[in-house]
Amino acid sequence: MATPQLNLTVRQPSSTAAIIDIQGEVTGAAETPLMNAYEEASKNGARTIILNFSNLEYMNSSGIGLLVTLLIRVNRQKQRMFSFGLSDHYQQIFQLTRLNEAISIYPDEASALNAAG
Repeated sequence: MATPQLNLTVRQPSSTAAIIDIQGEVTGAAETPLMNAYEEASKNGARTIILNFSNLEYMNSSGIGLLVTLLIRVNRQKQRMFSFGLSDHYQQIFQLTRLNEAISIYPDEASALNAAG
């Protein structure tokens, strides 16, 4: 069985916000890379962590679970989590799981950064 492909890139476009660009598949195998990307995104004091799902190919229920775990870490650090680039399918999943109540969804990067302040 092939290992799911995932590439995470961290950018800090402002002093208060960091973006984690997600490319590929978010499954249970993504735990370590996702948490490492979060640590990198947080190290310079970002108060808002923004997940860029524009290049997400696939996310299963384990991947959704990892987002919940990440959200708990973000909340413990008194940070906020935003997202953009979600397909209609994943926006619907966020609504069904009520993740949209905890992770603000924006249509694009500029909107998310504007809301982050």
